[in-house]
Amino acid sequence: MFESLSDKLQGIFDRLGKRGVLREEDVKEVLREIRLALLEADVNYKVVRDFTNRVREKAVGESVSRALNPAQQVVKIVHDELVETLGEPGRLAFKGRAPYIYMLVGLQGSGKTTMVAKLALHLRSQGHFPLMVAADVYRPAAITQLEVLGRQIDIPVFSEGTSVAPPDICVHSLEHARSRGADVIILDTAGRLQIDNDMMAELEAIRERVNPTEVLLVADAMTGQEAVSIAEGFHKHVPLSGLILTKVDGDARGGAAISMRAVTGVPIKFLGTGEKVSALEPFHPERLASRILGMGDVLTLIERAEATFDAEEAARMETKLSKGEFSLEDFLQQLRQVRSMGPIQEILNMVPGMGNALRGVDIDQTETEKSMKSIEAIILSMTPDERRHPRILNASRKRRVAAGSGTSVQQINQLLSQHRQMEKMIKRLNEGKLRGLSGLFQ
Repeated sequence: MFESLSDKLQGIFDRLGKRGVLREEDVKEVLREIRLALLEADVNYKVVRDFTNRVREKAVGESVSRALNPAQQVVKIVHDELVETLGEPGRLAFKGRAPYIYMLVGLQGSGKTTMVAKLALHLRSQGHFPLMVAADVYRPAAITQLEVLGRQIDIPVFSEGTSVAPPDICVHSLEHARSRGADVIILDTAGRLQIDNDMMAELEAIRERVNPTEVLLVADAMTGQEAVSIAEGFHKHVPLSGLILTKVDGDARGGAAISMRAVTGVPIKFLGTGEKVSALEPFHPERLASRILGMGDVLTLIERAEATFDAEEAARMETKLSKGEFSLEDFLQQLRQVRSMGPIQEILNMVPGMGNALRGVDIDQTETEKSMKSIEAIILSMTPDERRHPRILNASRKRRVAAGSGTSVQQINQLLSQHRQMEKMIKRLNEGKLRGLSGLFQ
């Protein structure tokens, strides 16, 4: 997400940092480059114009010209104005009496049905009891898809098939929710074009009959500026209370995320960051601005780690590390937990400074995933005794493991070398030369 924009902005700031004194001409040149970078990232033209005007007003001020590091001051101004453009973080409303109703709308193919499950899973993690409602009777697989997702995450789905009108299904779901003790209802409405008056009238009917707590537009971030037009079209028919951007992990430009709040006035509430049902992040403008500028995003990284790493497992690992123990079984456990946090490139970019260090370095996600799977296959092809005591792996054992895992003896030797290096590091830690690395496993 934002790779292309981040790279361009970092290049601009790198050149700016080489200048000891910042003149007004320098600021104008930088702003021209920032304007081009934003336009190439598919940010709305009016948003770009207003953004650069605000940056110019602050960047040519006395505080910047007298600053010890004027380049850093400009970066801070750009960061603050990005946060301003992205808008205040939108949070789901819980108004009135339960059940609270969240009506999801959007174009077909925007990822709406999957987003219903993602939102339900998120709300359950917050202590709520959600009910998902299959109100898309036009796409044959929509009801089945939602029911399959419901079974996967163990959240109930209300469905009445394709013979009942969507407004009636939504009304009937209220009584069903109350009988099941659900305090949240999430409506999966059919995808439709904002110019289709008949279909938009159906949304208006649903809204009028169930009076949803929120109407949330699910928009595909990869549609760029078109996402803004889509939001405006839906907003005319059913006043939107929030936006959920999907597929932001696949959008290297990021223009939709930057433009939508400024153009529509509707707050962004969530970002869909992957295909997994757990890949949903509450929107934090300051964190997103930091990612765009290559500053990392430590808070989101910590939240992902906390959601992924098991507390009991972390305590057990810390005990083992304190004794200098770290088997290949432990190695595999840590590898699986890191993999579940998301794509490795995305994780690395959340570490401050790492995005800059890796700029220009192409990390092939497919190859990385393939390498991790090979490591997993190698370890699983070993006997329990070999995993705990890898030094017993002689030549014949290695050939057996290579044959069982579909890898080579060379790959096994490479893994064993990495494991020995980790053992040496842990030994040094316990000798007191380095402290605190065990905290990485918490």
